[in-house]
Amino acid sequence: MKKIQLNRSIITLGMSLGGIIFILPFVWMLSASFKPELDVLTYPIQWIPTRWNAVKNYSEVWAGALPFSLYYWNSLKVTIMTTLFSLIISCMAAYGFSKVTFKGRDLIFVLVLATFMIPHQAILVPQFIMFRWLGLFNSHIGLVLIGASGVLGTFLLRQFYMGIHTDIIESARIDGANHWIIFSRITLPLVKPAIATYMILRFIWTWNDYQNPLIFLRSDHLFTIQLGMRKFADVNGEYYSLIMAGAVSAILPLLIIFIFGQKHVIEGVASGSVKG
Repeated sequence: MKKIQLNRSIITLGMSLGGIIFILPFVWMLSASFKPELDVLTYPIQWIPTRWNAVKNYSEVWAGALPFSLYYWNSLKVTIMTTLFSLIISCMAAYGFSKVTFKGRDLIFVLVLATFMIPHQAILVPQFIMFRWLGLFNSHIGLVLIGASGVLGTFLLRQFYMGIHTDIIESARIDGANHWIIFSRITLPLVKPAIATYMILRFIWTWNDYQNPLIFLRSDHLFTIQLGMRKFADVNGEYYSLIMAGAVSAILPLLIIFIFGQKHVIEGVASGSVKG
């Protein structure tokens, strides 16, 4: 018993040390965004600034020469729309592949999963040509459509839908419920942990996406925060305090979405472990 407790203490200590090491770069970035430029690279590192310059740094980011707020709004718009459409499509596809019986269902699902093995870079050229032909090039709608269909989301949610007992579906059908009522009122609330998990993942992936906006956007007023940060770094590359202030501002929505959604993610992991 003592040996087990000792092993747990060692593991806990190791995990805590690893967590501190992983969080140190973020702490340094936050600290640097509050400092004057001359204090950023001082050695030893001043984790708590002795001189504060946060107001000037963040004012330069948000009210400077570059339209940082516009880039921020573009990213919010694209990310929220992409996440919303991706959740709707993935939930409906997962329900169809798990609770609706039709000919060739399993074969179609395998073909859908097979597309996940194709690297996104391999279809960039035909995607680019198709979007120009459809008039979706250099538009936010095009970016939203690129990320709206998620194979991983369909697969993840289907596993949770498979865990819903068939008797619940049959009881609803006996009461006269159609597929839409069963999907929206019965099964959807039962897979909230999986929906929250995929929502966080899709939000983070879309917010951090640099490749698609770089290829499919040309107008400066359509740039997302990732392209805006690149321009901001090109203009203020020698001012680390400003770069760190912009970086902190850029990751703020990711921290907020994770803080509010982590409870459902933990519930999803716990639920999955019990089912297993």
